[in-house]
Amino acid sequence: MALLSVSDISVSIGRLTPLDRIAFSIDPGEIVGVVGESGSGKSLTAMAVMGLLPLIGGKISGGSVHFAEFELTTLTEARYRALRGRRVALISQNPMTSLDPVRRVGEQIDQVSMMHLGLGKVEARARSVEMMQQLRIPEAKIVHGNYPHQLSGGMKQRIVIAMALVANPELIIADEPTTALDVTIQAQIIQIMTEMARARNVALMLITHDMGVVAQACDRVVVLYAGRVAEMNTVDAIFADPKHPYTKSLIGCIPVEGLPPGGLKGIAGNVPGVLNYPKGCRFHPRCTRAIARCGDEVPLLRASGAGTVACHLAEVSA
Repeated sequence: MALLSVSDISVSIGRLTPLDRIAFSIDPGEIVGVVGESGSGKSLTAMAVMGLLPLIGGKISGGSVHFAEFELTTLTEARYRALRGRRVALISQNPMTSLDPVRRVGEQIDQVSMMHLGLGKVEARARSVEMMQQLRIPEAKIVHGNYPHQLSGGMKQRIVIAMALVANPELIIADEPTTALDVTIQAQIIQIMTEMARARNVALMLITHDMGVVAQACDRVVVLYAGRVAEMNTVDAIFADPKHPYTKSLIGCIPVEGLPPGGLKGIAGNVPGVLNYPKGCRFHPRCTRAIARCGDEVPLLRASGAGTVACHLAEVSA
């Protein structure tokens, strides 16, 4: 049984539908990458799972989101609050949006244990320091008493990861957790986060725009484009034989050693905004292999080997 099952959800914000029939699942202990350019719907998908759409005037207008024994689309806000932090945790792009600048970072980790696990102050502090040590934070007892402004970006992100893990959640949603960090620190954070998830058998939904991160960390990958699923499969299968032209283009954007200057491929154009979604396949205006059918007919998500793909070209070649 999947721990999280997202079944054909659509998200509406007013009269707009930025997400259209998104479907994927995550098993216990599995790391699933959700990848795509900015504007593909990755963060909106995370907000739908976390029940945060009302904050931006949005709602799930179709489909279902099932987590463990809960149908999340029917939960009250009070029931959702009981899940957030305890069973489902979120790591955001910018750690400063998750940290109170006027409170010591250790106290903020302590609060999670006290709220969700019922620990006292002494026990919560000890648990926080232990978690910080596991995340390779040097001199964790001293850092526990620091304020956010006293820490580097990478160290702040480790604090946020500690906050996410300290209550032993079953699912962590990491929304581009290394975007604000330099490349070296990015790799360290991704490695630490995935090692901790695997050691604790925590399911991880890793949202990123970087296929290199997917290759490094994930078991399976969901490729989103303009609010729809383009392709899903295991990471090995995606990199060995991508079926969707968009997936191939994303893989072509990964820098490789020995590449000559100017040799890195790009994707012409931009992801369309929700007001300008094209008819048919939403990628077809940027696709170098598009056929007439691509501009008229929405491709359905169909089985392709061990995965699924939404592409008319894949149907033709099957």
